[in-house]
Amino acid sequence: MAGQGPDTSYRKPPRDRGCCSINFLKYVLFIFNFIFLLGGCAVLGVAIWTLLEKQPYTVLLRTGLYAAIPFLLLLAGIIVIFAALLACCAILREDRCYLLVYTFLLLLVFLLEAGGGVMAYVYEEQVMDSLSRSLTSTFNGGYMEDPEVTKAVDSMQKEYHCCGAQIFSEWQDSTWMKKNQSLNVTVPDSCCKTPSPYCGVRDHPSNIWYTGCIHQFKDELSRQLLILGAVGCGICLIQIFGMILSCCLYVKLKDVDDNYY
Repeated sequence: MAGQGPDTSYRKPPRDRGCCSINFLKYVLFIFNFIFLLGGCAVLGVAIWTLLEKQPYTVLLRTGLYAAIPFLLLLAGIIVIFAALLACCAILREDRCYLLVYTFLLLLVFLLEAGGGVMAYVYEEQVMDSLSRSLTSTFNGGYMEDPEVTKAVDSMQKEYHCCGAQIFSEWQDSTWMKKNQSLNVTVPDSCCKTPSPYCGVRDHPSNIWYTGCIHQFKDELSRQLLILGAVGCGICLIQIFGMILSCCLYVKLKDVDDNYY
């Protein structure tokens, strides 16, 4: 009509306009979130397995780095489960506040997994030097003095079929030997091929293991660190894609909310 000015109102942009529409981003983010949850469960599983299977041997290491890595991945896995549930709420409700929190959690999980993975690879390069310096003194000084060390040493010698840190004869210089000279034992009973009370009196190769534990322990530790590193560094890359998707959806929702009449 004459006398009326131009219509300066802005209509709400269609939700399905363009290849990056809100609905499209919601579907893709939902699919990503499912993959993200599966990856988090994998990280959680590896961390729990490491803690249950290998954690008892950490008392034989002078550094707490190896013990910290699975705890980092365990924390990351727990956060993933919470973040995945939060993402479902954010997608269904189209809540920008939830999306921001979800993006922050993705970043936190990325840092935890990447940090754990990098620490695993770095420590894997240093593991032999660390074991060479610490394992002999831990065996010789802590056996029968520290209950946790004693349990770990006995378990390791039985599991790996080994005796002593570097070689079986190292037990002759140990604190345990000095306190048990009257028993005429040469090595702990856990060194025997068929462990039984006082079987360590004979150090013949038909009776005890001659190989030191450091070699098999180092190989096992290296394999475990490589698994932790691969899981941490590999799965953390998924979070980058998720952060991009959540940011895009946040911007799209903001444009819609800002363009009412």
